[in-house]
Amino acid sequence: MDQDDAVYKIGDLAEEFGVTLRTLRFYEDKGLLKPARVGVTRLFTKRDRARLKLILLGKRVGFSLTEVKRMIDLYDPRGKNVAQLKVALTKGEAQMRVLEEQRSSIHTAIEELDRTISVVRGMLADSE
Repeated sequence: MDQDDAVYKIGDLAEEFGVTLRTLRFYEDKGLLKPARVGVTRLFTKRDRARLKLILLGKRVGFSLTEVKRMIDLYDPRGKNVAQLKVALTKGEAQMRVLEEQRSSIHTAIEELDRTISVVRGMLADSE
């Protein structure tokens, strides 16, 4: 079997990507993954594996599964995927702004908490 024809069982992908079997079944139920079936066995292709990688990346950077599905569904194996790339770029840039804002808020919260902890430590030291 050549590398392009490789198939993976659900357990193979779960182990490789550190997700549960239930997670993969959930993604299948949502139409994000479309494995072939032989009896009750799900067989995932190289393309399914690539889709899973994109799903997990999308989740990690804060996209909803609906957004991830929309972007993945724009893929055209016969084309240059300009529409998919434009949507991915637009959504990626927007999500980058959201994450930068969150990082700034988290940084501010950490500074405030650090000051509060210092004050509390000082108060405890003075009372002992």
